[in-house]
Amino acid sequence: HIFYPPLFQAIVLVHWLLTVWGCMAGSPWSFAWSNFSVLAVGVWAIAQRDSIDAVIMFLIGMILTILTDIIHLGIFYPLNTVSNLFRFSSGMAIFNLLLKPMSCFFVYQMYRERGGDYNVNFGFPSVSRNRDAYQSIDHQDDSSTSGNPFNQTPDSKPGARTY
Repeated sequence: HIFYPPLFQAIVLVHWLLTVWGCMAGSPWSFAWSNFSVLAVGVWAIAQRDSIDAVIMFLIGMILTILTDIIHLGIFYPLNTVSNLFRFSSGMAIFNLLLKPMSCFFVYQMYRERGGDYNVNFGFPSVSRNRDAYQSIDHQDDSSTSGNPFNQTPDSKPGARTY
């Protein structure tokens, strides 16, 4: 908790700097728009320290820009001889891409610290492994059965069973 705000700010600052350097030469506008819009969400997460939504949106944006950065570098990196400026810009974009998985790990830790769930729920039904509500077959609760499996008093007649 002590290093949380400076670490989050450092993640946003480093990715901003690497994105600026990555956009210096030869990168398409979509590369700049995707990365800077995700960084704007990161600034929102810094400004509102209690917002879980801002952090999860920043995390999802970082994960999506990993994919889009791979596509941008694969499509727009030329195979012929290029200038030193383009090599530097591409190198910074690649370095930015390589740092993103580690940044996503730290952002996920911060998401958990802010009170986010351990699992991200996208609205799909899932099977829970929480077995606290289950009762073991070996140890039945004696207070509810009181020795009589049908919960009848000894003097009453058995009722009709409904199946």
